[in-house]
Amino acid sequence: MTAPATSATGATKAKAVAGKAAKPKKAGTSVRKTAPAKAARSAAEIARDRAVAGAIHASADGWMARVYAQRSYAPLWVSGGRIGPAADRLIHYLGDADLDNLKPSSYGIEKLRARLDAARGGDPARVAAAELALSDAFVLYVRDQRKPRDVGMKWADAALKPKRPRPEAVLRAATFPKSFTAYVEDMGWMSPRYVELRQLSAQARTGGIATAALGRLRLNLDRARLLPGPWTRHVEVDASSGRLWYYEAGATRGTMRVVVGTRETQTPMLAGTLQWAILNPYWNVPDYLVRKNIATKVLAGRTLASLHMEALSDWTAAARPIPASAIDWPAVAAGRRELRLRELPGPANSMGKVKFLFPNDEGIYLHDTPNRPLLQKDDRHFSNGCIRLEDAARLGRWLMGRPLNPGKKPEQAVALTAPTPVYLTYLTATGGAGRTLGFRDDVYGRDR
Repeated sequence: MTAPATSATGATKAKAVAGKAAKPKKAGTSVRKTAPAKAARSAAEIARDRAVAGAIHASADGWMARVYAQRSYAPLWVSGGRIGPAADRLIHYLGDADLDNLKPSSYGIEKLRARLDAARGGDPARVAAAELALSDAFVLYVRDQRKPRDVGMKWADAALKPKRPRPEAVLRAATFPKSFTAYVEDMGWMSPRYVELRQLSAQARTGGIATAALGRLRLNLDRARLLPGPWTRHVEVDASSGRLWYYEAGATRGTMRVVVGTRETQTPMLAGTLQWAILNPYWNVPDYLVRKNIATKVLAGRTLASLHMEALSDWTAAARPIPASAIDWPAVAAGRRELRLRELPGPANSMGKVKFLFPNDEGIYLHDTPNRPLLQKDDRHFSNGCIRLEDAARLGRWLMGRPLNPGKKPEQAVALTAPTPVYLTYLTATGGAGRTLGFRDDVYGRDR
C-alpha cells in the first residue's frame, strides 16, 4: 500500500522524480523506457490516496476517527485510490460466517457490495465511504469471532481471560502488521489452529458432514477461539496431538513434540503466564507416587540413594534431610504417613535440566525430560499432567533471548526476560489424508 503524502515535501519529491525521468537521455547512457510511466503512476497513486485520506478525515467520527487520525487518515483497504484485494477476502469471510457459528446476515453484505461498486469509479468521497464501511464490517466480524465461549478453560492468570474486544482495539491491532492485505488473508487476529479448523470445516461442508461430527467440530473451534493470534507473543500446547507452538510478531517461531498427561492424569485446559525458569531442578515427587511407587520399591530392597532421591522433614523452605532408616516405610505405603521426597538434579532427573513455571493451582509446568523415546511415539500421553518438552533448550532460548547455561548448581531460579502467556488446550479435530476432516482419539473424553 502506498501511503498518502502528508507534506509539501513529499509532493515536491514526487514532482522531482517525474521531472528527472522526463529529461532526454544523454549519449552513452541507458534509460529504461518504462521509468517515466512508473514514476507518473506512483505520483498519481499518491495524489489519489491523499484525496481519499482527506475524505476519511472529513467523514470519520468517534473511535474510528481516532484510529485513522493516528495514521494520518491513510486508508487500510485502499491503495492508489482503489479498493484493494483485502476487501474481497473480507466479503468472502462474511459470506461464510456460518463456519464461525455466526450469521452471515448480521454483516450487511449486500450493502457493503453496493458501497464497493459505487467506489469503483474512483471518486474520493465514495472510496472513503467504502473504506469506512469495510472497517466497520471488519471490526464487527472480528469482535463476534473472538467472543469467548465457555469450554472449560481454567484461567490461572485472570488477566488472560478473554473478553469481547473493544472496536477501537480491533482496528488499531490491524494497523500494526506491515501488510494489511496479508493480515486479512491469513486471518491474523485468530490463532492458526482456529484458521486450520475453519478451513477443514469449509472443506467438510462441501462433502456433507454428519450432525455428531459437526457438533464436535464446533466444540473444537470454540476451544481454538480462546487462543490468541500470532501477533501476540505466547506459547500453545495441544494435549490432543501432543504438540507445542510458540508465536511472536505474526509468525510461528518454533514447534516441537511434547509428552502430555495420561487418561488418568490429564493435562488440564489451562492458561497462565510463564515467569520463571528453574535450572537443574529438583523433582518433588507427588504423594501418590511416593505411596504407590517409591515406598513399594524401598520395601522391596531399593535404597533412596539408588533412586537418586532424598527425604525431607517437611514442605517448608527450612526443611532438612532425614535418613531413610528413620522412615516408617510400611506406613508410607499404606497411606498412614505423608512423606516429602525429591529427586536430585542430574542426568536421570525427571525434570531434565530445566523447568518453566507459571503460577497455577493444578501444579502444572513445562519441563525438560531424559526419557527421549516417548517423544518419538505417535501417541504421547504418558506424563502425570505436566508437559515434557522435546527441545527445552530451544524454547528456553526463545523465552530468555539467550542460552540458559545451567551449570552445576541445583535449583537456580531465573526470571524470564519477558513473562509469556501459555495456553494448554485440547483440539481433537484434524486434517487426515487429503486434508479431509478427521478426529483424533478423544483420550480425555472431553468431546462428549
